[in-house]
Parts: sequence; C-alpha cells; structure tokens
Amino acid sequence: MPLSDHLPVIDDRRHADLVAEARARIPRYVPEWTDLNDNEPGIAVVQLLAWLSEMLLFRLGQVPRLNHIKFLELIGTRLEPAHPASAELSFGTVAGFGEPTVIVPLHTQVAAELPGVQTPLVFETEAALVAITAPLDAVLLDSGFELADVSAANADGATGFAPFGRSARTGAAMLLGFSSDPAFPTTPLDLAFFVRTPATPGRSRTPLVVPGGGAAPQAPATLQWEHWNGSEWIALDVLGDDTLAFTRSGHVVLQLPASNAVSGVPMPATMAPAAGLRYWLRVRLTGGAYTRAPVLAAVRTNTVPALQAQTVEGELLGRATGLDDQVFRLANAPVLAASLVLQVDEGPGFETWTEVPDFFASGPEDRHYVLDRSTGDVRFGRGGQLRVPMANPGRPSNVLALSYRFGGGAAGNVPAGAVSALRASVPGIDADAVANLQPAGGGTDEETLAAAEERARQQLKSRDRAVTAEDFELHAKAAGAARALALPLVHPDFAGLQVPGVVSVVVVPPAREADALDDPAPQPTEALLRAVCAELDARRLLTTELYAIAPRYREVVVGATLSCRAGTDTAAIKLQAQRALARWLHPLVGGDDAGIDDNGSGWPFGGDLYHSALVQKLLLPGVRRVNDVRVWIDGVEQPACTDVEVEPGVLLTSGAHQLSVVTER
Repeated sequence: MPLSDHLPVIDDRRHADLVAEARARIPRYVPEWTDLNDNEPGIAVVQLLAWLSEMLLFRLGQVPRLNHIKFLELIGTRLEPAHPASAELSFGTVAGFGEPTVIVPLHTQVAAELPGVQTPLVFETEAALVAITAPLDAVLLDSGFELADVSAANADGATGFAPFGRSARTGAAMLLGFSSDPAFPTTPLDLAFFVRTPATPGRSRTPLVVPGGGAAPQAPATLQWEHWNGSEWIALDVLGDDTLAFTRSGHVVLQLPASNAVSGVPMPATMAPAAGLRYWLRVRLTGGAYTRAPVLAAVRTNTVPALQAQTVEGELLGRATGLDDQVFRLANAPVLAASLVLQVDEGPGFETWTEVPDFFASGPEDRHYVLDRSTGDVRFGRGGQLRVPMANPGRPSNVLALSYRFGGGAAGNVPAGAVSALRASVPGIDADAVANLQPAGGGTDEETLAAAEERARQQLKSRDRAVTAEDFELHAKAAGAARALALPLVHPDFAGLQVPGVVSVVVVPPAREADALDDPAPQPTEALLRAVCAELDARRLLTTELYAIAPRYREVVVGATLSCRAGTDTAAIKLQAQRALARWLHPLVGGDDAGIDDNGSGWPFGGDLYHSALVQKLLLPGVRRVNDVRVWIDGVEQPACTDVEVEPGVLLTSGAHQLSVVTER
C-alpha cells in the first residue's frame, strides 16, 4: 500500500459537491436570486470559488501524519502510555512454621505463567506484609436466632455469604476463628474482604461511590469489632476500614490487644459448630441500615495489593556531554508514573534531578528533565535557557537511574488464580499457596494515534472538566474503560426514579481474551471501577454524586432455520451464523457496523433489536431463506416478527442460539 493511502482525509468534497451545496443554500439566504443556471454570472463566481476551495482541500489532504502529531503536541496532547494491572495477592504460610508472623518484603515478585505466553507477567507487592501463621479456618454467622457455619463458602471464594444475613438486622454478627499452635500475634491484623460480584449479568451492580460535596464516603451502617477473652467480648480498635461496612472490597486493620489476651480459648456451648480452641474475633452490626444486605465472596488474611510491574535499581544510562537536547533511554519501558529517581554526577557527587511534564516553567538553575514513559527516553533541555547535565571526566557514565519501575498493558488483566508463581523464596511462605482470589484489572495498552486525536477534540471541549455526559464518558475511557455511558439523574439503588445531582457511569472493560467473542458479557473489575471513580472525582462538580457501575446485560437467544443451496456445507454455515450473531450482539466489537469477520464499534447502549436487521445478519453467502425466526430475551420468547425494545443503558449479550441449517432439494 503506498504511503499516500495513509494520508488523512480532512474533507472529501469535490468541485461538484461544493457547487451543489452552494446552490442548495442560495434559496434560503438569498431568495430573490432565482436564476441558478450555469450562464448566470453569480453561478460562475460560485463555480470559481468552488474550484479554489477544491484545490485548498486537496492540499490540506496532503498534510503528513507527522504534522498531526506536532499539532497534538502543541495543544499538550500525548499518547497515554500503557497502564499496569493491579491485583490482590494472598500469601499462605508454611504449616508448623513456629513463629506467629512472617515478613513479606516490599516489591516481592509473583509471576503469572499463562499457557501460550513465553514471558511470564510479573506482579510486585505494593507494601510490606506482616503475615500471620494462624490460618482463618472458621467463619460463623450469628443472626441472633441461629448460628450458621459458612467456612466452606469462605474457602472456595465463589459461593458467597451474607455476613449479617439477608435481612441485616441490628445485632447480627460474623465470627472469625483462627487455629494455631503459636500464640496469636499482637501486631495489627490486616483482613481483606472481597465483595461478591453477582453471577447473573443482568443483575450486576457494584456499589462504588464518590459522593458529592467533597465529603468522605459514608458507610451505611456502624460495625463493632470485638475479641473473645474466654469469658466475654472485648472491643477492639479499628486502625483502618476502607470497605464502607462491607459494601465494597477493601481492607480492615485491627489493633490486637498487647496483652496477648486473644489466646486460644473454647467458645460457649452455643458455638458448638466450631469445636476446639481458636482465636476468635467478631464483627457486629450495631446501627444504621443497608439498602441492600452486603454479600461477601471471601475473607482473607495475609493479602496485599500488587501491581504488574518490576523494579530496576542502579541502571547507568550514559555519559553527559553538556550539549543541548541530550537524550538517554532507559533499558525498560513503559515506565510507571513518578517512579524514576534520576541522578547526575557533575563532579561533586550524584545529585537528584526532578521530572517535569515540560520545560515551560523551568529556569537555568533548575535540575529538570522530561520523561517519555512509553519509550523510556529521558530528555534534557537547551543550555542558556535551561540547565543541562555537564560532563564528568572522572566517570565514564555519570547519568544514573537510581531506581524506576516498568510494566503495563492489557495482558496483565489475568484471571483469578493466575498470579501464583513466587519468584524468590520467602522464609515461612508456602510457594504453592500464593494466588489472586479475584481477576487482575486496570491494565491498558498504549493509546493509539486515532484515539489520541479523538481525545484531543474532546479535551479541547471539556477542558479537563466533567460537566456534560460526553465529558464523563471521555474521562472514564482515559481511566481504562473500553466504553462508557454517563446516565444523568440515574441512581443505581433507585431504578426508574430521577435523582437530582446524581450521575451513574456505566463502565465496559477491555476484552480480556485475545478473541473478544470468548467473553460475550465483559464485566469490569473493582480495580477498574475504582480507577474510573478516581479519574472522575478530580473533574466532577462538587455537588455531583457519582457512581461507577458495571453494565447490565440482557441475554439474547435466536432460533431460526436457514435454508441453503444444495451442496452447501451446512456445518460451516451454522458456525458462521453463530459467530455472526455473537459478533453482532457483542458490546465491544458488535453493532450494525460489524461484519462477518470485521469488528464494529460495539452494540449501542439501549440499542433496539430490529427483526429486519436480525434476518439480514443471518443471510450469509449460501443462505437463500431464513425461516421460523424466534427471539428469547432473558428466557422470555418475544412475539414473532417484532422489534425488541431495550432499556436505556442496557447492553445485549449473545446466548446459546438454536439454529438449524437445511439444504434445498
């Protein structure tokens, strides 16, 4: 393909198009001009101007792609680098280790080894972890009327359980029992709580909230943490709780008694389902009210957030020359934001330089540099106006990257349980008991040039503010969403009512699989929803109450009989028809602009399902007629030969279609 085919088409109108457009506007703006024939002098002027305009449009169409990139740089728009995925990693300890705690250092590396991927994806812990060796092996629910043992549901991490029962009455409690030979530690105890994502796509709703007015998120209920000392429950101090009373996944940090009073003791006879000595903690619902009772997937100890990134320390970049526009490249990219510590030795010793987005506010005495995170290029300014690093004859390499972190990409969005290969042994940690309970999320690839151009147009309009619905959708995509829809006045807990000051943003994540059709109803991870909330929180109006929610899907099942010509491969036609329907209905690659093998822009939010369009999609090459067309929506059969209306903000997902292919005699 010649390079000229890659030139952007700014305006495809030609001379005849411009003349016809001008003639169409004359009766509206100049009604007294009635003679529009070619021999009229005014029309001759119009044709002349159209000829000049056509030449101008042709020359503008020859603008090279480099100019487009420079235009983007002039308005401060750059390609967004790849973002790393994040996950919560749980570390199991060695049975009978003999010590109450184990230290997992900061930036401990755990890899995800996926089938068909040669290079493992490395995750690093974001904080040092004090892991306890006492396993959490008993979870009891006390509703005040009965005691239920949900230890098995907590262990599998998928079944889910309501910590305060389905009604969540005041006084209901959840008890956690730890069994261990060594004394229970007196250090702060970090418990990770995972809120269960509803399994039914049409009921998916994630209660992540960024409230209006700049106030901190408010928990809907009051919880009291306590420990059992052998005779009574004693209150515990809560050092931190970001779960909002179990309405979202997060960590609870408890200060255990310094007197080691939480020793292994028997419970009263009412706790008969949990026989034996254990260290018991309890969380009790003491006040408030839930709109919807919380449901947990699991409670885990020894859990810490991790990022798909690797740390590099002490990398020499080269020797400074003292000349203008010096550029050094890091060995690894993309580079994580605010992770590079750069030092230059100009004689007295290594001194730290500061990263800036540009040199506009830099002076001749400022030790500043600009980093391109996508490529790893470190650029210095021009002497006289800016300070440049000078040469040091005593050092062959005097530009040092003291430390930085690199990593990122959509490949880091690995499924649950994939991050399990401990890269280096940690005393007391069982290498076979390290895993992520929930899928990793938030990883995105580097932005494309076309996406940057679209974002630049929107940014010039929104000015980094989130006011209109388009603004919310733009910034949600910048946070990693593949698609987003802003719903003003829509509250996720009050369906059908208009709530002033509320904006709900529906977030559709990027495809996890290489083939997007393998996931017909993609659901965002909590990490992605948190990222969207954080991005929009900085740009919303102070009075806006913001919700980031998962999309709601309605399952579509199509039944039809395809009549083909004699000699047609019916099995191949059936596979093509099923794949065509799956692609057409897909939220990421579907829509009316999707072909048999070509991706579209995604099924539109609230897009109606038209009977005529459905029949057209089934008229594949070789198919002569489509008979007996039936449609089921969420298991309910729709009237024959009718269009199906879809609620605003709702997407469709492809189900198990019932297609039969016959050949004509």
